[in-house]
Amino acid sequence: MKRNIIQIDEEKCNGCGLCVNACHEGALQMINGKAKLITDSYCDGLGDCLPECPTGAIQIIERDADAYDEVAVLAKMAGAKAQSHTHSNAHMHNSANTHNSANKHSNDTAHDAACSGGGCPGSRARSIEKKAEPTQVQQKASLPSMDSQLRQWPVQIKLVPVKAPYLHNAHLLVAADCTAFAYGNIHNDFMKDKITLIGCPKLDEGDYSDKLAAILQNNEVQSVHVLRMEVPCCGGITQAVKSAMKKSGKMIPWQVTTISTSGEILI
Repeated sequence: MKRNIIQIDEEKCNGCGLCVNACHEGALQMINGKAKLITDSYCDGLGDCLPECPTGAIQIIERDADAYDEVAVLAKMAGAKAQSHTHSNAHMHNSANTHNSANKHSNDTAHDAACSGGGCPGSRARSIEKKAEPTQVQQKASLPSMDSQLRQWPVQIKLVPVKAPYLHNAHLLVAADCTAFAYGNIHNDFMKDKITLIGCPKLDEGDYSDKLAAILQNNEVQSVHVLRMEVPCCGGITQAVKSAMKKSGKMIPWQVTTISTSGEILI
């Protein structure tokens, strides 16, 4: 059957592995330093992996491919989870038998790593070099003031009423909250003429997909623009929008823009 499915350009692939982490169906693996689609039936063709790729090596094409097999995907992911749990238990058992001093050293090392953001690639401590800025006096003289483009309140995904009148016929901007700090001109370039919903899938408890699905079901939303950071954990907000459209039964136009930690548009 002909359907949408991803295609990876091996020459562009730099082997970073971000797409593998972003694929919630387990359709991608790193083989010989390159990302590979291991089987057509695991790929749903919606492209969660696209915004993760820093080199643009992934695209969605239409070709003859096996149908997406959700049952097989769920079984595969359940098996992987069980294997991970077994490995974790074995690791805990081995750790319990080590010498107290070794445990203390391990705990101290883990604590240092956590404090420096070493536990998660998206939380690694880093400095962002910027060019010398004009003085405040120079800035006030040369730069016009920027008007806010926020069109509604509240803005947090969990606080927005699902039947708020401003959601009817709206174009939604679903943004990771860090994007407002990383990208200076977010108001004019992304928020203008849109209803803005913000959240952080790493810090907020629960899943946004149910709330977003309810918003889509109760309103004639015209489009959804996802604005996320380049860090892997930010893929959760993209996945939430995708899941929300599935749950609502409304596959409306949507797109994803990725912002780098230095404030540049990547995709």
